[in-house]
Amino acid sequence: MNLLASSGQLRASFLRWALVCVPVIVLLGFLSGKSAQSGPENPWFAALVKPALYPPPAVFGIVWTILYVLMGLALAFVLSARGARGRGLAAGVFVLQFLVNLAWSPVFFGAHLLLVSLIVIAVLDVLVLITVALFGRVRPVAALLLVPYLAWILFATYLNFAFYQANPTMDGVEGGGAVVRYKI
Repeated sequence: MNLLASSGQLRASFLRWALVCVPVIVLLGFLSGKSAQSGPENPWFAALVKPALYPPPAVFGIVWTILYVLMGLALAFVLSARGARGRGLAAGVFVLQFLVNLAWSPVFFGAHLLLVSLIVIAVLDVLVLITVALFGRVRPVAALLLVPYLAWILFATYLNFAFYQANPTMDGVEGGGAVVRYKI
């Protein structure tokens, strides 16, 4: 009895996992951002002083869509590595880092907590580094697919820090941060 799968069976397994993982990850990422009202339309965010390296707002939607697709493909490679040593741990840490990823937008854009979101993204940085290392042990190509994600969240960490530094009075502020004056 041969326990090894044929290359065709391996490709089919990867494709099945990819057809599940990619749409689920993209959808959850989209829902996290939408539920938190992330982006330039958010009045609180619009009132923030932007860091010098802040890219045009349209870049974020494009980049995150690409990164979520790459994350889904990376996870599919790991999940299709049936019988690979460390597969379960790698998938578990991926899920943990993804949950932290999904939590960042509601903390930053929804709750307006600049310092707490900086802590969340710092934890995410560490978890993604661990995920890349674990994925590399299971499927090196999966780890490579996560490198752009790691680079982007490190850049996002800088942006989060820069937002916090430039807007200390906006941390935890409700609404747009505008002062309302009433005449009596």
